[in-house]
Amino acid sequence: MRRTISALALAAAVAATVTAGPAASAEAAPMPASASAPARTPVVFVHGYLSGGVTWDPAIAAFLAAGYRPGDLYTYSYDFFASNKASAQGLAAFVAKVKAGTGADKVDIVNHSMGGLVSLWYAKELGGAADIKHMASLAAPHHGTYIAGLCTVLSVSCQEMSPGSDFLKRLASGDETPGAVDYRTWYSPCDGVINPFTSTPLAGAVNTLVPCETHLGFLTDVGLLTQVASVLKA
Repeated sequence: MRRTISALALAAAVAATVTAGPAASAEAAPMPASASAPARTPVVFVHGYLSGGVTWDPAIAAFLAAGYRPGDLYTYSYDFFASNKASAQGLAAFVAKVKAGTGADKVDIVNHSMGGLVSLWYAKELGGAADIKHMASLAAPHHGTYIAGLCTVLSVSCQEMSPGSDFLKRLASGDETPGAVDYRTWYSPCDGVINPFTSTPLAGAVNTLVPCETHLGFLTDVGLLTQVASVLKA
């Protein structure tokens, strides 16, 4: 019972901090839609646990200021309580629709927190690496976070996010950064949610240590988000 209460308290605390929109179906049409070919590689944003597409509003504003068009930017929403494997399958379908709708050969993926697990499973286990140009992971628990132990009773996704899970062992086996994708990660000792914070870096990626950024700060730090946009545009 105490563990359940702790998990619910964690969920309430995070939900109070993050404004989450309704979890849209993975089969929903990508928005915004653009009939013309993209000016640059389309960007797909993948949110984390207890979150939703609207959490990317600051990032979208930063990317627009950096020269992107609305038709270049897409948010993928999913059921964050479900298995990350299922969410990755939904991401695969979403990316296929973005490519078909824009005429792009590949997409860039920007993810936050558990969205990194969804994105990496798609890239590594579902052949998604062939469709990705850049993958930028912000505060992603690629090797797990002990905080997930507080919510394992609530969801399969939290069980998979726990250090030592079969899901994480599969992701860590072999090449952590498959394909010709330009993998980038950003992580910080001030994260507070990814524990240990060194869970984020991937072997074979360009891993950037941010001196002090909170977990949710990665979603609102205009300077950092502009840096991410610059990396993708390069």
